[in-house]
Amino acid sequence: MSFFAQGVAFALLVTRIPAIQDRYGVSDALLPAFLAAVPILAGVGSVATERLVKRIPPSRVLRWSQPVVLLALLGVGAGERMVELGVALAAFGLAVGALDASMNMLGVSLQRTYGRSIMLSFHAAYSLGGIVGASLAWAGAHWDLALFVSYLPVVVVLLPAALVGSRWYVDGGGGDEVVAEGTGERGPVVFKVLLPLCLVMTFAYIGDSTVSNWSAKYLQDVLGSSEQLATVPYNVYMVTTLVGRAIGDFGVRRFGAVVVVRGGALVAAAGFAVVASAPGAWVGMLGFTLVGVGLCVLVPQTFAAAGRLFPGASDVAVARLNVFNYVGFLIGSPLVGALGDAWSYRGAMLVPMVLVLVTLGYARSFAAQPDRYGDGHERPRTADVGRGSNGL
Repeated sequence: MSFFAQGVAFALLVTRIPAIQDRYGVSDALLPAFLAAVPILAGVGSVATERLVKRIPPSRVLRWSQPVVLLALLGVGAGERMVELGVALAAFGLAVGALDASMNMLGVSLQRTYGRSIMLSFHAAYSLGGIVGASLAWAGAHWDLALFVSYLPVVVVLLPAALVGSRWYVDGGGGDEVVAEGTGERGPVVFKVLLPLCLVMTFAYIGDSTVSNWSAKYLQDVLGSSEQLATVPYNVYMVTTLVGRAIGDFGVRRFGAVVVVRGGALVAAAGFAVVASAPGAWVGMLGFTLVGVGLCVLVPQTFAAAGRLFPGASDVAVARLNVFNYVGFLIGSPLVGALGDAWSYRGAMLVPMVLVLVTLGYARSFAAQPDRYGDGHERPRTADVGRGSNGL
């Protein structure tokens, strides 16, 4: 429920940016500052969550950050002055960081309890929420509904659902000490060990932000599509992300995380190569579709790998890793835009392609040791997760 609600809320915010800009009179020059503030504050929220979970369980952070996100979204639609927009976006960013970190902490701990790969399914719920949120945003724009009118029914439905669902959140173990793989020694989360996963997370979100921010412009300005056709790639990308994540856990269980990550990186890189060399709009859409199929597995498996690398301190590892979600988001769109303006947008598409290929060099960090989620070595279920199975 939490992943789904987060997908809906985030999609409703980012897909109505033009309407938000018009409502508050935010200039084109000032808009990037507002947009950048959300991921920056989300990073702050994720870092704060790392400290919070040392004193309170992640389930409690998740239980109360989810309503703040939804109410902040409603605040964006209800305000009238720019300062009110700033306050609402600040609350949204901080709460989103806490929400992303805590819900992935619970997802990792629940996967450990199950002893098999289930993280992709959680992120599939996020993708489904994104599709629903984008569809609702399209309806609001189509019928020219005020932001508050568009957001209110969603908050009225999701807020009580999230609060009721939070009764079934179950915390796992995530202490400060960790048995380092292959050493048998206990110690804190070592950033040097976590760094490869941080880079993979950054590269994945650079690729994701490239599609979300530039696919429509690329099809229309570079490949000569119509305005209507230019809106299709992102929708297709979201659908392929949903489908890929819905079935991806089966691939991890059958072939192992390393094989799935390598395959995803190769498919995503091939997709960007197709986009960069596409002779027309339809081939370009095929490329963006391949990008979605490939990228969809990387982020969930990166969180899962962090949990395996630091089984005794997975909460801390997830919180630190989650920061690089926002780093990639901040870097990706400006990077592609700057390269496109200075060089060419076809050439700019090669940058995320190369970065995704670099992921291949870090694939060993996804190896299932000692908790072998997949590759034919499922751990037997040793705990009754009971009501926790429906908690996320």
